[in-house]
Amino acid sequence: MAVKIRLARRGRKKRAMYDVVIADARAPRDGRFIEKIGTYNPNTDPASINIDDNKAFDWVMKGAQPTDTVRAMLSYRGVMFRKHLQVGVDKGAISQEEADKKLAAWVETKESKISGKTDQLAKSKADARTARLEAEAKVSAARAEAIAAKNIVVEEVVEETVEAEAPAVEEAVAEAPVVEEVVAEEAPGAEAPVVEEAPAPVEEVVAEAAPEVVEAPAEEVAEAPAAEVVEEAPKAEAEEATEEKKA
Repeated sequence: MAVKIRLARRGRKKRAMYDVVIADARAPRDGRFIEKIGTYNPNTDPASINIDDNKAFDWVMKGAQPTDTVRAMLSYRGVMFRKHLQVGVDKGAISQEEADKKLAAWVETKESKISGKTDQLAKSKADARTARLEAEAKVSAARAEAIAAKNIVVEEVVEETVEAEAPAVEEAVAEAPVVEEVVAEEAPGAEAPVVEEAPAPVEEVVAEAAPEVVEAPAEEVAEAPAAEVVEEAPKAEAEEATEEKKA
């Protein structure tokens, strides 16, 4: 049975991610597999490659055949170089210690290159962002200057217009007729409005409406006291009754 080290696709449309799997060569690409040994994400910069190097090395030494893409990935991770050194050790060309030293030196160099590339990409992104912000700031400053210049020109035009039209406005105001004259011309002979008199006080109104009261003289009242008038009236009535009996 031929065994392959290949990629199995997953992820959404246009954002594909891949699993690095050990599978039978006769199985479909995204079908059954024997073992999963890592992942590959080409959407990042640089691409993210996470592979279990020891498992990949074991399968390669057992005869598993990687696809072209996976071979490039294994070379990038140093698995193929490790296989080359191990074959030399098996043949007695070099010792295991020398092979380990060469592999460690190669891994160190590779990691330094990777970190340098990562730093360079980060710096280029930061520089691009700074340049973009500076360009935007320049555009904003130029736009503000243009607006300020336009406002100054508008103010100057308004001042010149006001100064030019000021004499005409003063003449028009001087020639305008006074309101009183206009009223006199429109309504000749009009009399001044009649001012209504204030109503008389309440006491005066009551005095005018009440009938006149005739007061008796003080002397007559004093000559005829009330007691005498009352006594004379019964006496006259008694005399009249006596005369009637005699008759």
